Formats: sequence, structure tokens, C-alpha cells
Amino acid sequence: MIYYIDNTNLLIILLSLLRVLEIFMNLEKYEVGFNIPASIGMDIKDIQTPALVIDLKVFQSNILKMKNFIVENNVKLRPHAKMHKSINVANYQINFGGAHGICCQKVSEAEIFIRGGIQDVLITNQVTNLYKIDRLTKMASKEIRLGCCVDNADNIKNIQNSAEKNNAHIDIYIEYDCGANRCGVNTFDQIYDLLNLINKKKNLNFVGFQAYNGSIQHIEDFNLRKKQVHNTSNKIKKLKSTFKQYSPIITGVGTGCFDLEVNEDVYDEIQVGSYAFMDAHYSSLKHNHEINNTNNFDNSLFVLTGVMSNALENHAIVDAGLKSMSVDSGLPKIVNKEFDYLKCSDEHGVIYDPNNLLNINDKVFLIPGHCDPTCNLHDWYVVIEDGKVIDLWPVSARGFSF
Repeated sequence: MIYYIDNTNLLIILLSLLRVLEIFMNLEKYEVGFNIPASIGMDIKDIQTPALVIDLKVFQSNILKMKNFIVENNVKLRPHAKMHKSINVANYQINFGGAHGICCQKVSEAEIFIRGGIQDVLITNQVTNLYKIDRLTKMASKEIRLGCCVDNADNIKNIQNSAEKNNAHIDIYIEYDCGANRCGVNTFDQIYDLLNLINKKKNLNFVGFQAYNGSIQHIEDFNLRKKQVHNTSNKIKKLKSTFKQYSPIITGVGTGCFDLEVNEDVYDEIQVGSYAFMDAHYSSLKHNHEINNTNNFDNSLFVLTGVMSNALENHAIVDAGLKSMSVDSGLPKIVNKEFDYLKCSDEHGVIYDPNNLLNINDKVFLIPGHCDPTCNLHDWYVVIEDGKVIDLWPVSARGFSF
């Protein structure tokens, strides 16, 4: 364990030194306060806000906890990169976190990661537009393993035509609607039809089933969430046994109830994403820590904001509002429990400060309600350790939603 951590820190130091050299050689490109929020070596108090911040030690701990979980439970890990959209984070998960590949949600997003050196990508979505299909098949090669989901026959035919034209082979996952009521087929007759069609296509490789029930990930009550996981898993068990002659893998699972889902013994691969950062919503879910004792990830992602006014009695106005974080899963929480984030507009946030403790330019750490869309609002992660900025990681695929 000590050997693992020591080597991890050594690699982080080497990467940080390379980043310092890169920034030094491109001084005209990077200017703090213009296109980067901080520089390496800077104190937290000097970070230009609002900024997206990663606490490296907590991040490393979360990654290691999930690695230990997949080893103990003999499942593969393919974390979802739509959460962080960062090549740096994806590489860390592969190099140190036990991941064998990543998930993406869009073709352009996948292309960013493939161009960044990731060689095993599953697009957990339907790719139906002909132009996007062509880009998809052009990315695949002997070195790059690439897959996507399907739920209709025309899509399969179009992917085959493009793959044949581009001399590519694509992994195909039939999406099974196990309760999300979004994409996917929900009858075994439909699956048989799609399977028979896929197996006739020489450039398509049927791998298994995408079976992700996103609706159960956010159920707050633990017992109800456990019940719904069991119901969903029973559907998937029947699916797996019905098509066992095809040796399908079952991929799915999210951070909200991954331990419960894996405990049902139906999944071969898990697609958890938020575990690396966590957010206020996932952190609020009730858990039974006796189950594998693993769903105790800590918040490593924050929106750092600065106080710009305290003219209002018992309140402080900060510079992080709707353009700095998503509030679809609720308002952010504040690390310091003495304060409460009350409301926000585009560029302002109102904090309740009952004892008037916050002064102008004080920094406040916010835990965003939903990490995925919050990350997509920023260009950089400011990586901190022991009160100092140790690295800057680009949000590589920010805005790549084609």
C-alpha cells in the first residue's frame, strides 16, 4: 500500500514539473486571471475565483477505494468520463484506479479522449446521425477499441455500412431498458431480432448489454433504493440467463447504488463516474455501510468562490452563481457549516452569515449539487494539496457535446 501511494505521488510530482515547464515555455499563452485561474505554487487565497478545485489527497483516496472494491468483488471498472471530461482524470483512473477503459456519452467527447491517448472507449449512447457514425467508425483501429449502444435495426445497418467503408470494427452493446424509460428495447423478441441482425454484420462485434437504470441512483431512502435495485437486477438476471449462449457481458451501474447493484451479482462491468469527485446530492444519500463498507467517498471537488460584498447585514455576496455551477440537483453546500448558500443569480451567490464572519476577498469552498454539468462550465481544474496549487488540469472535453 505504501509503495503504491509513494509511486503515485512521485508521478504526480513529475507531471507537475512537466506542467510548470509547459507553462513557463508558453508564458504568453497563459495569464492568471485571463485564461487560467491560478499558477502552480500559488496559495489557495490567491486563486482567481470562481474556480473549480480538486483536493488531490481526497481524490486519490476515492480512486483507491473504488479500486479496492472492484478487486474484492471481481468486477471490471469502466468509469464514465462524461462526469469529469478530463484526460488527466481518465488517465489517473486507468493508471492507478484499476479502470480498463472509459465510458463517454457523445462521439466528439470520445474523440477528445482517443486523441488524448485513451485506447478503450464505450459510448453509452445511440449514435444515429450518419455524419456522427462516420466519425465514429473512422476513430476505430487496431489500437483503438471502440463501442456504442444500439436499440434499432436501421442504426445497426448504418453502422455496418460505415464500418465496412472505413475498414473498422465496432463493439456493439444492445441497450436494455431495465427501468430508466429512456433509450433501449424492453422485450426479448426485440433483442433476438437485433442480435440476429448484428451477427450477420462482419464489421460489428456483439459484446453484451447496456443495462443502466439511472432513475434508481438518486432515491434518497436507502431501503427503498435497495428494493428498486433488487427489482431491476431481477430483470437483468432474466435477460442474462435468456441470452447466455451469446456469453454477453452486462455493463451499467452508477455511483448512487453501485454497492447494492454489484451485490446482486449480475454486472460484469461498472460505469460509476461521480465517485471520484462526489457532489452534494450523492453525498446526501443514506447508505448502509455494512454492505461492503465502501460507499463512503468524500468530496474532492469544490467550486472556490470569493466574497465580494458584505454590505447586507448577516449575509455575504460571493462571485459564484449559475454560470459557475449547476443547481439542477439543488444549491451547493458550504464546507464550513456555519454558513448557508441561500440563492444565486448569473454571477452572484448569497450566503447566510449569521455572525458576520466573512470579510471581503475571503475564500469559501462550495460543494456543487451536481458535479457533471458543473465541470462542463469550467476550462480548468485547479489541483491543490496542503494549501498550495500543485497542478492545473484542463477540462479537456468541455463543450464537446456533438
